[in-house]
Amino acid sequence: MATLPKIEFSALDAPAGDVLVILAGEGGSIPEGLPGALREAVAKAARIAKFKGKSLASLDLIAPAGVEADRLLVVGTHSKEPASEEDFLKLGGTILSKTKGAATVTVRCELPADGAVSPDDVARIAAGAMLRAYDFDLYKTKKTKSGDEEEETSADGPSTLIFAVADPEAVRTAFEREEAVASGTMLARDLVNEPANVLGPVEYAERIQELAKHGIDVEVLGESEMKALKMNALLGVSQGSPRPPRLVIMRWNGGAEGEQPVAFVGKGVVFDTGGISIKPAGGMEDMKGDMGGSAAVVGLMRALAGRKAKVNAIGIVGLVENAVDGAAQRPGDIVTAMSGTTIEVLNTDAEGRLVLADALWYCQDRFKPKFMVNLATLTGAIIVALGNHHAGLFSNDDELAERLSAAGKASGEKVWRLPLGREYDKMIEGKFADIKNIGGGRAGGSITAAQFLKRFVNDVPWAHLDIAGTAMGSPSNEYNQSWASGFGVRLLDRLVADHYQSK
Repeated sequence: MATLPKIEFSALDAPAGDVLVILAGEGGSIPEGLPGALREAVAKAARIAKFKGKSLASLDLIAPAGVEADRLLVVGTHSKEPASEEDFLKLGGTILSKTKGAATVTVRCELPADGAVSPDDVARIAAGAMLRAYDFDLYKTKKTKSGDEEEETSADGPSTLIFAVADPEAVRTAFEREEAVASGTMLARDLVNEPANVLGPVEYAERIQELAKHGIDVEVLGESEMKALKMNALLGVSQGSPRPPRLVIMRWNGGAEGEQPVAFVGKGVVFDTGGISIKPAGGMEDMKGDMGGSAAVVGLMRALAGRKAKVNAIGIVGLVENAVDGAAQRPGDIVTAMSGTTIEVLNTDAEGRLVLADALWYCQDRFKPKFMVNLATLTGAIIVALGNHHAGLFSNDDELAERLSAAGKASGEKVWRLPLGREYDKMIEGKFADIKNIGGGRAGGSITAAQFLKRFVNDVPWAHLDIAGTAMGSPSNEYNQSWASGFGVRLLDRLVADHYQSK
């Protein structure tokens, strides 16, 4: 795996490293706190280069005589809109990408108009650099010059990032939270990027059990336990694979004893062939990422534990492989879910909702949570509707939906609410069973999938996030260059932090 930079915090007037990063404002303005000669040299270079300080634009200079650093990197921060939390993540990612190969980089966290950057925003810049440095290169062998001699290559980013700030201790405290959330995001990316031959349901469950070292209680249900619970919707999906299913329950008990928990449920189809309703060959390799919803739940639980969130949280993931053999589920089969609802399986490629049906029912029945949020790479239809920049949001509770929307805007992991309603409910009524697992044709495919899930949440406030367009293969940006984005971790962490944890 790529080596992440070492993050340090120092006083604002600390000596510079190999590269000194200066933040510029509107018109290329430079912070007043810079030493006079340095400030004049940078201002002159900006004027000659017609550098206007536009957000994330940069100016790379050889350091003038008398400056300890070898290079100066001036990065713009000016925008017509107030800076968002995501803007600071992008700033950190930009700084890392522009300082490749440097041993030590010092970022002077001072703005021309506003003075010192706040501790929270400095922490976000550092987190953005961490997320940009992420690279899933686990299976790439080292290049060699000749024989067994290993070729030395420059690092993807600086070895050490030093943030020169007004209050180092306050920034360290703020960074503890951001580092935990970034670590959870990178864990989610790791899980989605892993190939399915390495990360089957059993191996995935074992990987989750490692979270115990962070204080998370982990319980794993095998096939026999799920049969006893009558989870026949989930088990039907797995029956075509020789790799047995798992249901994993994670518990973070950071709130008051006995306090009602919040709950998150994830679809964990480690590979989806489509079953007998088999998918086209082109692009099927991407179906190793069909467990992106479960990865977000695992990453979120890691983030909550890492920052010791004062909340009781439940994470549940249903782990299966949707494969094809003589035992595979057939179109037309009827299964009875844990809730007692009977389901006609008309398309075996609409399998994620079957997994979630039992996981959601189990969650609300056992834990009686304040709310449930499920995440799933559920439908291609959501990509048709929203592209790759918003996840689809469906909910039976307006307050929860509004809070998720606000958390999405704050975190940069945006969601867009779509409707539910009785008219869509009629589209999944079964001919031979209570309901069927697909709607009537292509129309409203994401909505009928959500309407299906709604049958299994009882009266619990619930939201469904369809992240098919955002969890994998989404457009890269300044703080994510990975195929797997880790979408959902920062969104849900923000939801919990803003509304559901003790202060």
